[in-house]
Amino acid sequence: MKSNHSPQFAERTLMMKSSVIREMMKFTQQPHVISFAGGLPAAEKFPLDALSDAWHTLFDKTRPSAFQYGPTEGQPSLRKWIGERLQVPVANVIITTGSQQGLDLLGKIFVERNRRLLVEAPTYLGALQAFSIYEPEYVTVPSDEDGIVTEAINAEDCENASFLYLVPNFQNPTGRQLSMRRRQALIEKAQAHNLLLVEDDPYGQLCYSGEQFPTLQSMDPERVVYLGSFSKVLAPGLRVGFIVAPTEILDKLVQAKQATDLHTCSVAQELVYAVVSNGSFDTHLSNIRDLYKQRCDAMMRALEINMPPEVQWTNPMGGMFIWVTLPIHVNTVDLLNAAIEKGVAFVPGGSFFAHTPSHSNTMRLSFATVNATQIEAGIKILSALVIEHINIGK
Repeated sequence: MKSNHSPQFAERTLMMKSSVIREMMKFTQQPHVISFAGGLPAAEKFPLDALSDAWHTLFDKTRPSAFQYGPTEGQPSLRKWIGERLQVPVANVIITTGSQQGLDLLGKIFVERNRRLLVEAPTYLGALQAFSIYEPEYVTVPSDEDGIVTEAINAEDCENASFLYLVPNFQNPTGRQLSMRRRQALIEKAQAHNLLLVEDDPYGQLCYSGEQFPTLQSMDPERVVYLGSFSKVLAPGLRVGFIVAPTEILDKLVQAKQATDLHTCSVAQELVYAVVSNGSFDTHLSNIRDLYKQRCDAMMRALEINMPPEVQWTNPMGGMFIWVTLPIHVNTVDLLNAAIEKGVAFVPGGSFFAHTPSHSNTMRLSFATVNATQIEAGIKILSALVIEHINIGK
């Protein structure tokens, strides 16, 4: 007899939803599919030789500590490297099991039922997943070509808010970069309203055009919690990220992590440190940037050639994503179903908004894992379907 366990589930689990992107991977991993869906880094740029060398070194008899329990804060050598790289005190760095765990830990210590939590509109889907289980009252702040619209942040929304979460560099899903003027205005708003900022920055090192701006954390270290990751610059399977936070917050994060997984995998931390400290990391980053710029440029050209004039898209200067806006009557969920039949995948934009249904005429395209030939073919197919769906509504 099959048991029904749903009565035993905590009420908060009703807020848990499967990731549209994770579910879609079952389809997009098929070899015939041209996928613009997942936010995956290019596997051909994983530093496999360096990782292999580091792996064999770990089996040296002098390195048994890599296979032992480690400190919750993380391996000292890796924390020191991060501190020097970001010019922050090592004591304010904690290693996490991917930056996704960082989001969950912040949810554990800050987010409460019916307490305000400010997010961009649109925002990173994985952050909404991490925070929603704690049942916040989302306050969405609009964004434009310069990033989050700071003028829309008011005192009432900030009162007793957990924090404001944002991705300021080459945002997931829009690819936009928060302008310097907006960065300064945001820090001023946060100071005026006693608002904590959570700066999620997995794409900051993937700038291939334009100007790199200072992190929000560097502008106000006591008011900003910074999340970083090695997933987009080394390999996501390692599951190594980190948080830089003020001492009082870091202490609570350590307590929350102790109860979650004791510490991030020591072997993975040692592998990451070996690769980033071997002297070739900046060259490796440069190679990734060059590849992503080529693929971004290829997608921009394909969109310009094939999409009808009613369609608009962002022009990213870094990262992995382009955000596309279609005429208001076109539903990208319906469009996705038609595209899948033709062997093309993308992510409908509605998933990236805290309040759904919303913006059903938008979609996110990722160019990181597809070559120029695939981009040209996939955008041509997608554009033909877009034209069909635009004409249906006329």
